[in-house]
Amino acid sequence: MSAPEMNRRLLLEAPERLEDGAGGFSEIWVPLGHVWAAVEPRGAGREGEQAARMQLKITMRGVPQGAGARPDAAMRFVDGARIYRIEAVHEGDTRGRTLVCHAIEEVGQ
Repeated sequence: MSAPEMNRRLLLEAPERLEDGAGGFSEIWVPLGHVWAAVEPRGAGREGEQAARMQLKITMRGVPQGAGARPDAAMRFVDGARIYRIEAVHEGDTRGRTLVCHAIEEVGQ
């Protein structure tokens, strides 16, 4: 099995809540840094009420659990105008050399 070609530079972002002073909040996305990754389709897209959803498998270099640069399901990747919402993250092999992120690209928003 060959290693995936990590040829896409993605920006990893995390959500941050900002209180609005009236008891509510707004959410902004804070950049955490860029990663090189392989982005592949992971099955057929699904049609929602408003938008089509493309399922993706994003493979990147391994990052230890607990490290600030490790993606999690609350985060997203940005690839130019495209946004990939992360749903799950797991090690790609037993040695932790890669991480696999299952993500959804929202289309037609």
